[in-house]
Amino acid sequence: MQVMMNLVLVVQLIAALAMIGLVLVQHGKGADMGASFGSGASGSLFGATGSANFLSRSTAVAATIFFVATLALAYMGSHREGGIGTGPTAGEQLLERAATPASPASAAVLPGASIAPQAAPSAAASGASN
Repeated sequence: MQVMMNLVLVVQLIAALAMIGLVLVQHGKGADMGASFGSGASGSLFGATGSANFLSRSTAVAATIFFVATLALAYMGSHREGGIGTGPTAGEQLLERAATPASPASAAVLPGASIAPQAAPSAAASGASN
């Protein structure tokens, strides 16, 4: 399972880098204005609009691969057996795990505080002074 998870992670990283590269290579909407005035885009490798279609489709394919790899990693991460992690193991519900109760904040020893707990004043003692 760990090998498969690493393989999907590598595929996700390659898809992410491909998306970054493809987005950076694409021209914006304003760049097409120069092509209409005869600025050299018509003599490119893919033709006047072939480049935009190829790069758009390639970006969509890379985004789809990235999305599927992300879902696969999320599924494998939540259903892994054993391993190091804080999540519940297979077949164990989160609410079934027994958590150790936290010590109350009043029992914590703070710097400068007295170690012995102080007794709370009783209602009879406060009423007697009135």
